[in-house]
Amino acid sequence: MSQFVPPYPDRPREPLPPLAMLRAVRRNFLAAFDDKCFEYQLFTVQMLRRRLFVCNSPDTVAQAFIAKHDSFERKTPQMRHALHPLLGDGLFISDGRTWKERRAIVVPIVHASRLPQFAPVMVEAANETAERWAALPAGAPIDALREMATLTAEIICRTVFGPRLGRENATVIVASFSEYQRLVGQLDLMSLIGLPDWLPRFYSPAIRRAARRIHEVLDDIIRRCEGGGEASMIRLLLEARDPETGAGLDPEALRNEAAVIFMAGHETTANSLAWSWFLLSQAPEEEARLHAELDAVLGGRLPTLDDVPQLVFTRAVFEETIRLYPPVPFLGRQALQDEQIRSRKIPKGSLVAVVPWLLHRHRQLWDKPDHFIPARFLPENAGARQRYSYVPFSVGPRVCAGQAFGLTEAILCLATLAQRARLRLLPGTVVEPVCRLTLRPGNALPMTVQPRG
Repeated sequence: MSQFVPPYPDRPREPLPPLAMLRAVRRNFLAAFDDKCFEYQLFTVQMLRRRLFVCNSPDTVAQAFIAKHDSFERKTPQMRHALHPLLGDGLFISDGRTWKERRAIVVPIVHASRLPQFAPVMVEAANETAERWAALPAGAPIDALREMATLTAEIICRTVFGPRLGRENATVIVASFSEYQRLVGQLDLMSLIGLPDWLPRFYSPAIRRAARRIHEVLDDIIRRCEGGGEASMIRLLLEARDPETGAGLDPEALRNEAAVIFMAGHETTANSLAWSWFLLSQAPEEEARLHAELDAVLGGRLPTLDDVPQLVFTRAVFEETIRLYPPVPFLGRQALQDEQIRSRKIPKGSLVAVVPWLLHRHRQLWDKPDHFIPARFLPENAGARQRYSYVPFSVGPRVCAGQAFGLTEAILCLATLAQRARLRLLPGTVVEPVCRLTLRPGNALPMTVQPRG
């Protein structure tokens, strides 16, 4: 069994004072939680004039995100205002009637039933990366984070826009998404000091420019797809109709949902794949077990969608990766009315959160919670996990609609690349998880490429 303990930020021994906590959140959200937070089941944090209630046990997760979903369906002001210039009223940050109508349209497009259409694109893009790595000298340095970002961007561009339009627009839209996330604020101070939600927020000209570039590309692609063209998610969105009203999406709504699909399908999967390479490079026994499975199942050929059920350890590696480094480590909501969880009263307007970073490393829920142990996700060990102790894709009505897409993409990419290459951390590199909107291994992950075999 692996004894590798991957890095995590220092955990303060005692709760941070309010101002120190705000500074920690701005710098790295993960560093704001003290050591005892990995044992608490339900606790509160005072953030200026707002109270944050953290649900940190399976039963409180189920109460907040399932049983009492209607009271906590709205995303936090921070998330809504941070992403509004980019996503508008898109599914990720909408609520109420808009959210219900959009979800009914979007879910069938990213449903698991679409995977036979999109899986070949995933393998094709991953194989192109494998071929490019094979052409490098043994030991050549790469930035694994950037490599995975490029790969997942290629996949999402080709599936959302179609192969031809995807290749044309990938560079511009990926650069603009990266710029937007780098610039967006990490705290909505206006809401924390009690100012009303309807007051307009300030966005820098650079944020608005990045969003405008993305919108221009999406609008152009939508116009070009309206007259027909190759199969893509844009085509499916154009053809989609509300199952109750029969209405389609207007141009702005269509653009917003395309932006949501791109954002959700690119950044989070790229970060998680990069973390997978880092973890495997530090755990040779687990890497050897992965290679043995790939050799036995694939025998040197490219994987297909039909192989995914047999790649049980490959899947376990990725699921353990996103336990340790959940793609979105903070799932926040705002109370729409007075509520109660267990015996704790939750006043209207309070912030309620499930924090996978804490839940996935909870000392009462996991054996050796900070260790990298993929075997805990093998089918025969499923009974050891409590329901709602593992929520990398959220849970309840707002569970990630693209969960099957992202998980299949990760398995196929790992299988394609790990058959042909090993990645090794560049000597002297210090890796530390940093969270803003998503969880990344810093700004880069320097590694070297070693051919397998």
